[in-house]
Amino acid sequence: METAATRTEQWHAKERQACDGGDTQARARQEALGKQHARTRIDHLLDPGSFIEIDRLVCSAFGTSKNYTDGVVAGLGTIHGRHVAVYAQDFTLKGGSLGKHHAAKICKVMDMAAKIGCPIIGIIDSGGARIDEGIHALAGYGKIFKRNCHYSGIIPQISLIMGPCAGGAVYSPALTDIIFMTSGTSQMFVTGPNVIAQATHQTITKEDLGGAEIHTTISGVAHDVCATEDECLEKVKALLEYLPNSYLDQPPRHKTVEPSQQSPLHIPEHAHQALDIITVITSLVDHESFFELQPRFAANMVTGFARMDGMVVGIVANQPAVKAGVIDIEASSKAARFIRLCDSFGIPLVTLVDTPGYLPGVEQEHSGIIRHGAKLLYAYATATVPKITVILRKAFGGAFIVMGSKELGGDINYAWPMAHIAVLGAQAAVAIMHGKKLAATPAENRLDLQHELEHAYQEEFLNPFTAAEHGYIDAIIEPSETRMHIIKALHLTKDKVEKLPPRKHGNMPL
Repeated sequence: METAATRTEQWHAKERQACDGGDTQARARQEALGKQHARTRIDHLLDPGSFIEIDRLVCSAFGTSKNYTDGVVAGLGTIHGRHVAVYAQDFTLKGGSLGKHHAAKICKVMDMAAKIGCPIIGIIDSGGARIDEGIHALAGYGKIFKRNCHYSGIIPQISLIMGPCAGGAVYSPALTDIIFMTSGTSQMFVTGPNVIAQATHQTITKEDLGGAEIHTTISGVAHDVCATEDECLEKVKALLEYLPNSYLDQPPRHKTVEPSQQSPLHIPEHAHQALDIITVITSLVDHESFFELQPRFAANMVTGFARMDGMVVGIVANQPAVKAGVIDIEASSKAARFIRLCDSFGIPLVTLVDTPGYLPGVEQEHSGIIRHGAKLLYAYATATVPKITVILRKAFGGAFIVMGSKELGGDINYAWPMAHIAVLGAQAAVAIMHGKKLAATPAENRLDLQHELEHAYQEEFLNPFTAAEHGYIDAIIEPSETRMHIIKALHLTKDKVEKLPPRKHGNMPL
């Protein structure tokens, strides 16, 4: 006959087995790769003693082995006192593969996060669908994907790729708001190197196919790469300081810290001279508060969070130091997705404009710059958060419209005195407007005439005065007073209410 002591001993044995995860060899292999155990990752991420685990003794729905946790540790805890939900796949148990109960645990903790109204953080380290559970594993992914979609814009969803993520599994992190990867140990791909070799006879390594370097520079799938897992976990903690618990809350407000005055901003006198927009951003926002996202992808467009007067804002800025700040396909998609993220969670947008326009070229046109460029227009036009725009030096053609203009709903729009706002730059405009006249001019006089016409065009059109006179910008401001004006505009618009026309949803040009 079983006694209470016997039953308790059995329970403790099961608990120990669940906490240990896989066998000694599996754990050693994980450590040899520089990867931590799932529970170690959670312990590092959460405040000490705050983790409340769910379904610790859940086992696989099939088979006879008792693999407690079923390869994923899930529950809720706090980070800096704020509630978060978290799940971490355990590669030491069946390679972290996803089965029926594994998926059910993830779905349960996602549902709890949505009910409570807190961020969900997924730590991905999995070999993919559990083959011996077949269709049940595939259905599990479908249930997770549905929740990723339904809870999008309701609670922040963050994915940390800390190992393999292959096949259909990649679409769950792809549907989340932010993705961080670890250098050398994380990969994401739909079809692995072996399948690619069989299908296309192309040979490639996992790292070159879907490593962190690829996804933070070429594909744009991930938002940043970290050298170590500890760095990645700390980065998530920092990120959460810019995000609210849910769309019903406000991001954390911090004490105002004035920008550093050690490196005064140097503004080139000519619009075509090099300017690093990062120096402008850091001179405007609270000291050391800029948290850049996707710094190595589409670097001609800069996006990230910052604080101004302690308030969280989203920064969207052209980067003249890269490709002269032109807007291309990748830049359009990068900025549009970031704008949608900010709008989802009530984060005001500050747009800094310094661009000659969209990138011309056959490749861009054939690759769909019209379709992708329209995403940026759509994102700005449908964003209902406060939108503050400053034209720094140049805004030509469609770029003037797309970068947070009044016509797309900009609330307060400024320009610096040296700003060039026009349909075209002087050289291109003169070539179109006076092409016949120049062609008819003797060769020895043609260059002088061209310079004269360009100068006249610059004097008449390349300035912010016409835009100000017709209300397309609200004011011309001194560069040194930009921070003050933006902060005043943010306070003015912080209680802004704007509603879009009633409808089921719009049809964004995806």
